[in-house]
Amino acid sequence: MDTAADRVAQLMAEWRRERPDLDPSPQGVIGRLHRLARALSKELDAVYSKHGLSEPEFDLLATLRRAGPPYERAAGDLATHTMVTTGGLTKRVDRLEERGLVTRSGAPGDARRRLVRLTTAGRKVIDGAFTDHIANEHRLLADLGKADAAALEPILQRWLRVLGAD
Repeated sequence: MDTAADRVAQLMAEWRRERPDLDPSPQGVIGRLHRLARALSKELDAVYSKHGLSEPEFDLLATLRRAGPPYERAAGDLATHTMVTTGGLTKRVDRLEERGLVTRSGAPGDARRRLVRLTTAGRKVIDGAFTDHIANEHRLLADLGKADAAALEPILQRWLRVLGAD
């Protein structure tokens, strides 16, 4: 690898020079993963925005779509599936409801329980966005090759488990 083109390698070399008492080698993985996450977010966000969505809105609509017919979930379940607070969820649902992509109603037999459901328009938006999202993810992984992507997946799964972020 050409280290001149690799900013993380430069940073590590500078730390080795300035702090020879410390081993900066974890930056080789963590620094690159951090930079990769930012780069991937930009690539993913570009696709969401083509469909008029932010990442959190895409996530919420996708969570409803994955529920299957009638494409609804209780607000509490949505909060769990999207890893957002109920307050944050309310704001997202409000915005999507204003755009006609979701509806909100009381659950039968329990007026305190709120259900959020995809509208026909919401389903069209998420189906188009998800089609483009998956094509984009295939594009992003294509240069790695199938073998490297397959080898990376269990490593990342294990690391997420170890960190309790699975």
